[in-house]
Amino acid sequence: MSDAAQPTAAEVRAAAEAVKTALDRHLEAVERRSGDDDPAVYDAFNELAAAAEDYDELLYERYDEVTPFEIPSPEDAVPTHKGPVDAFSVLIRRDYSVAQPQRLLAQAQRLADLDPDVTANGLPASAGVVGSSAQAALGVLFGEYEPDEIASRHKEFGLEEGDSTLWVAAVEELPEPGEWLNAPFDSADQRDVVCRFDVSSVFDDDEMDDFEEV
Repeated sequence: MSDAAQPTAAEVRAAAEAVKTALDRHLEAVERRSGDDDPAVYDAFNELAAAAEDYDELLYERYDEVTPFEIPSPEDAVPTHKGPVDAFSVLIRRDYSVAQPQRLLAQAQRLADLDPDVTANGLPASAGVVGSSAQAALGVLFGEYEPDEIASRHKEFGLEEGDSTLWVAAVEELPEPGEWLNAPFDSADQRDVVCRFDVSSVFDDDEMDDFEEV
């Protein structure tokens, strides 16, 4: 992004103040709520989520920094599992689109050039290990960085975030080593979910629909 298109420091500061205001309003709504489904709490939650997203975007565009938190949807954050939790699995899905293929290829090739031990798809790293292959680039990228780091730096790698979800699901006991590796998500059952956290642009769309109906 060019300097002319970047948000100003004042705009970033204003977005930060909006988050603070939204936090106060959310807390006030929670303190005064009339029941579990109080619409004032829901509205304050949506306002806080929108303000946090705006601030995160402006902060990244201006300073190349991100915030350390994601706000889950209120429905999906409610635990559904009622029994004991002696062991649990953490199931994560994050969707990305390759918004800038050349940036992805260049960043992966840079990693391959810096580390002679980096491999992609089982091939030894070399000057042309990535080439024009997005598959090879992703192999290098995820072989070098933890998924959480890629999530926080996705724009740097030419990626655009889609929906994401994280489930913490209770299990009766830990399975034997290697038992589920061939089908890691087949046993996922929403009834076993202790808590979950979802991030999706559909929440923003819902807010726009509610606004238009007023």
